[in-house]
Amino acid sequence: MTLRPDEISSVIKKQIQAYSSQLDVSEAGSVIQVGDGIARVYGLTSAMSGELLEFYSGVRGIALNLDEDSIGVVILGPDSHIKEGEPVKRTGRIAEVPVGDGLLGRVVNPLGQPVDNKGPIAHTQTRQIERIAPGVIMRQEVDTPLQTGIKAIDAMVPIGRGQRELVIGDRQTGKTAICIDTIINQKGKGVLCIYVAIGQKISTTARIVNTLQEKGAMDYTTVVVAAASDSSPMQYIAPYAGCAIGEEWMDAGKDVLIVYDDLSKHAVAYRALSLLLRRPPGREAFPGDVFYLHSRLLERSARMADKHGGGSITALPIIETQAGDISAYIPTNVISITDGQIYLETELFNNGIRPAINAGLSVSRVGGAAQIKAMKKLAGPLRVELAQYRELAAFTQFGSDLSKDTLDRLRHGERIVETLKQPQYEPMPVEQQVLILYALTHKYFSGVNVESIQSTQREFLAFIADRHANIIDELNAKRDISAELEAKIKAVCDEFFKK
Repeated sequence: MTLRPDEISSVIKKQIQAYSSQLDVSEAGSVIQVGDGIARVYGLTSAMSGELLEFYSGVRGIALNLDEDSIGVVILGPDSHIKEGEPVKRTGRIAEVPVGDGLLGRVVNPLGQPVDNKGPIAHTQTRQIERIAPGVIMRQEVDTPLQTGIKAIDAMVPIGRGQRELVIGDRQTGKTAICIDTIINQKGKGVLCIYVAIGQKISTTARIVNTLQEKGAMDYTTVVVAAASDSSPMQYIAPYAGCAIGEEWMDAGKDVLIVYDDLSKHAVAYRALSLLLRRPPGREAFPGDVFYLHSRLLERSARMADKHGGGSITALPIIETQAGDISAYIPTNVISITDGQIYLETELFNNGIRPAINAGLSVSRVGGAAQIKAMKKLAGPLRVELAQYRELAAFTQFGSDLSKDTLDRLRHGERIVETLKQPQYEPMPVEQQVLILYALTHKYFSGVNVESIQSTQREFLAFIADRHANIIDELNAKRDISAELEAKIKAVCDEFFKK
């Protein structure tokens, strides 16, 4: 075999012409310690707080502690492949998540990666998971109702678009059920929903996703999952990722509902991270900035002014209490951040009163501003009558002789409690709620046995839908009860309840 110099030189010339060099300049450090989902990194002197760092194995982390001689990094993924001494690169980017309509109907992890086996997510944009909340001037008043479809809430603890309403109670009192009912009730109302599951069992989240699919709610819902088996860093960033997804739609002028289920587990995950990062512990071993952890998240929920798009994010954070103690550290923190709370009581739940809402401790700081006029007129006396009933019921346990007026109030109170009961996954349109509450406040149910009230409600609504559908149409259109419409409703109530 003979080598021809001209052939060799032509091959070398071609290779030189085809060669293109790209210089990759990136600041690199090295791992000095790793374990429990935390890595200490030496050498990245220019790293930013919250910046994404990339380990040699491909796993990413977020720089949280910027110490004088090292960086504390929380690892977003398994740390078993990360070894001491291996290089770590800066990415120059703050942690971000994909956003856009491609996420509707999908189940994703806090990094925006799909976990529902439906293929990759179509997206063109990403958003940083942390953002400064909109200022006072950019917002407008909360005055548009967000109907939950639950009579007790829409009447006594109304929620408006752009509000933050805390759902609080012990475990197994129906907190998640209320939020899922609210998501189901947004069907056809132009509200996009995000459900963020933090530290929940995968089986529980799967059941919720199945329920949403059966009710046709996944078409406008995104589920962000940081399961109990996921690392603390993933649970820590989950609510911020969900909020960033919602902010994309809010900035486009759309209305968004976001459920954080639940922030107690979020605080526990952050406590674990902080202790591993050697941050000084405070009350109940939580770090000093645990209030800021939730305030910077919930303040991002707002109703934007029209010149800023007019969109909104309504937040329903969930907090789990221990033995009904709402004066504990995390519950009091979140109560002080939110615009009211729905307090669910174990005793009521066990007595079959569901949703188990304690009307005395539940409050909406937006109040009647977030109700339609028809509901506002009827719901006013309801809370007072219910509170009086609870007081009288406690008093009459001593078995003293009761006057006729007291007995009447007790009977009416029993009927209020029974009327406000509602099965799970059956939200009720607001015009039907108005008709039921009209009959209740005008004491049409006083002649009905307490056991028959649920069936009587259904028959009453069926009777109106069958013979007087124009009343529902008029309520739908006007959202108020005029004298003329009230006369029609009264005539229908007289006709039905006389039977």
